[in-house]
Amino acid sequence: QSAFWHQFAMTTHSPVGLAPEKFGVHKAADVAIAFADNDVQHIDPSGADHDSFGYGLKKSLLNYMHGIGFDQPLHTWFDGLKVPKTTVTPTYIQDCLLNDAVPVFKPNAKVVFIGNMPTATIFTKSKKGNTWEMMELQFHTMREVVSVQLTKEEGEWLITQLPQWSIYVSEQLTTLQQVKESYEAFRLHDFELFWDKKPMSTLHRVGVLRL
Repeated sequence: QSAFWHQFAMTTHSPVGLAPEKFGVHKAADVAIAFADNDVQHIDPSGADHDSFGYGLKKSLLNYMHGIGFDQPLHTWFDGLKVPKTTVTPTYIQDCLLNDAVPVFKPNAKVVFIGNMPTATIFTKSKKGNTWEMMELQFHTMREVVSVQLTKEEGEWLITQLPQWSIYVSEQLTTLQQVKESYEAFRLHDFELFWDKKPMSTLHRVGVLRL
C-alpha cells in the first residue's frame, strides 16, 4: 500500500482557481496564467503556516502504513505546534457502518454544481400504447460524456436549476429544501424518490454535489 499527503495547490482551471474569493484565498498576483501553469501562487488570509504541518503529516502517515502508532495522541506528531483536540469520536467509522443505509433527507444540505451545462434533446418514448415525451441531457466532462434521461418536465426543471447551483454563476448556496420547493413549484411530485433514483444519483459524476 502507498499514500501521500499533498499540500493544497491552486490550479488554473479548478473551481478555486477560477473563483478564489469564494474559497477564502487570493491569487498572489493578478496576472495572466498560461494553460500549463498548474500551480498558481496564492495567499491564505488566515495566516496559517501550512508548511509547518508537513513533517508531522508525513511521519504519522508512514507509521500508519506500517500499522503502528494508532494509540499515539494526535499532538505528539507535531512537535511544538498547538493542535486542536480531536472532534471525531473513536467509534465514528463503526457507527457509520452500523447506520441504516436508507437515504435521509437533510433539508439544510447544500447543493452545488461545478460542471458544464448539458445539451438537451427531446424524444418520444412509447410503451403498451402510451406515448410520452422524454428529455436526454448530455454532460461533457474531460473524461466522458454522461447521458441522463428524464421526463420532459423533469429535464426542463433541472435545466433551470443547474445555473442556480453553479458556483460560477450564483453567489448564494442553495439548500436541498430550496431545491425541493422549486421542484414542487414546477408541479412535479415525489421529490425524495426523484432525487435518489438512478438518473439523479449519477449526476455526481458531472459535478452535482450534495454537501
